[in-house]
Amino acid sequence: MDYNINSSRRRFLQQLSCTTAALALPSLATAAVEKPRQVRRLAFDNLHTGEKLTLTYFEQGHYIDEALQEINHLLRDHRSGEMFAMDPALFDLLFDMQTRLGSHRPFQVISGYRSPTTNAKLQKATSGVATKSLHMRGKAIDIRMEGVDSATIRRVAMTMRRGGVGYYPTSNFVHIDTGRVRSW
Repeated sequence: MDYNINSSRRRFLQQLSCTTAALALPSLATAAVEKPRQVRRLAFDNLHTGEKLTLTYFEQGHYIDEALQEINHLLRDHRSGEMFAMDPALFDLLFDMQTRLGSHRPFQVISGYRSPTTNAKLQKATSGVATKSLHMRGKAIDIRMEGVDSATIRRVAMTMRRGGVGYYPTSNFVHIDTGRVRSW
């Protein structure tokens, strides 16, 4: 009789142990699949000032304030020297674009932030400069990338559908912004 009690007890404990393991498996599987918090790095080459910058701007689930300030400085209005807080979503868009492009070459910057005064001057001097340009709100950048055709940059940006994409093949650059989805 002792044998049957011990045997039943042993079977019960084994079943309990299996049930507990089965319940824990989904959370263990999820933990194994979860990615470590992503590190986001970008590199820039400002073609007007000659400044170059490569840095991590996001890690451990947070933007790095000092890195954002360095990018804001590099993307300042090179004509007036004015700085503006650029939209971090623009940097995330560039990071995702470089991943899709399979290139970690620097983004060559044609234009980042533009002061309202600079924008007005450009608007008078040339066509294609918007009166309410998103450059004035820190939500736009004009770029190219060495070794990557601008048409390819445009195509990748358009497939992402995360803002405006302007293509300027004659000047060899692409406008990227975090405004509404549109293209020209």
